[in-house]
Amino acid sequence: MLNKPLLAILNIFVESKAMDKVVDELVKMPEVLDVYEVTGEFDIVALISTENLSSFRNFLKNKVLKIEGVKSTVTSIILSTPKKNGVVTSFEEKQ
Repeated sequence: MLNKPLLAILNIFVESKAMDKVVDELVKMPEVLDVYEVTGEFDIVALISTENLSSFRNFLKNKVLKIEGVKSTVTSIILSTPKKNGVVTSFEEKQ
């Protein structure tokens, strides 16, 4: 499942009438690990996994931004995961 090294959190702002369509399209994409409908500034938060930054850019440009109803996105690249699913991972500060 998580065999690709780049993980990103993708926040998506969607036209309200297009929410279901956007979710349906996202769940079909193999790069999308998780999809959440949320409250707040954005409407959808998705966890994305790709090979590298270039492949993420292509995924965003050629897939996500072409979904009808997607208005804008904000991406956060995950640098480390000190805790996941309630379990502390082996996290070391690299200096």
